[in-house]
Amino acid sequence: MQELAPEGMTLMVFDQIGSLPIFSPDHEAEKTPVAVLALMAQVAQADGVIISSPEYVRAIPGGMKNLIDWMVSRAEIIHKPIALVHASHRGADMLASMRLVLSTVSSRFLEQHFLSLPLVGKSPEEVRVALGQAGVRTQVIQFLQGLAQEIARCASVPAEDLP
Repeated sequence: MQELAPEGMTLMVFDQIGSLPIFSPDHEAEKTPVAVLALMAQVAQADGVIISSPEYVRAIPGGMKNLIDWMVSRAEIIHKPIALVHASHRGADMLASMRLVLSTVSSRFLEQHFLSLPLVGKSPEEVRVALGQAGVRTQVIQFLQGLAQEIARCASVPAEDLP
């Protein structure tokens, strides 16, 4: 997706969900684990967040829910624009749950800004090939351009003016 991003947009991938300790409110504030602080520093620097998650037993996988639990009480995510990308043709129950959770986590969850691509089960090379197909490529470009516009729009509205 980075190759299709608008000029000036950089996508960073956090693929260390499994390294985060299990969330506990007893380990927040000065006791926040280093791995969580590192992730939150990345979130704080980002203008927006794209979340992509598989479904597991028709729900948000435990690791992803754990990551979200770490973010809930932190200021870094509260007014951050968040969009969803889904790489499967299934997972409607998980997506409904994810939308509910993310609308609780951020006042700027972009529920209608969504990209779904049928990539489940594909190897990294097959994903690259799929993303090179004209129709898929156009979808990704439009999604990323739209996300950039939403981020700019959100930046123009002060957080204190949000409902």
